[in-house]
Amino acid sequence: MSFFSRSFPALNRLKQLAFRPRGVEEFFENGKSIPTEKSWTGRAWRASELRVKSFDDLHKLWYVLLKERNVLAAQKEEARRFHISKQYFSNKGRQIKCQKSMARIKFVLNERRLAWVEATKLQRVANAQEAAVNTKVSTPTAGSSTAASAAESTVSA
Repeated sequence: MSFFSRSFPALNRLKQLAFRPRGVEEFFENGKSIPTEKSWTGRAWRASELRVKSFDDLHKLWYVLLKERNVLAAQKEEARRFHISKQYFSNKGRQIKCQKSMARIKFVLNERRLAWVEATKLQRVANAQEAAVNTKVSTPTAGSSTAASAAESTVSA
């Protein structure tokens, strides 16, 4: 079991329900349009935690967060539709956590992209320098070949 699976048990639940037919209830938490009890949520993901994740893990986490944003948006719309006061129903904290986590995922992926661009640039420079050195070594000048042949004849005599 990977560290990601242990640290994010909702994904394990999603794997178990992967083949279940999906419908409108996917947009509601626990099948209810407006939750009756307050659910406990954690904090937003830190960039330092996301840097150690693989691309696949970040991709999965992005879609879990996107689904959470959709659930929260559906709940907000239902609360508006039923004229529920914001003081009784507000998921602003959860929305901010989702937005922060998604922004940090984008930041980490951009860091990786910039590092890749820089690495390919350095590799191109190194390849060009190596090609220049190989070109200088492989094409002897006229004077140096005569000096080399004279040195060989002196050594053989």
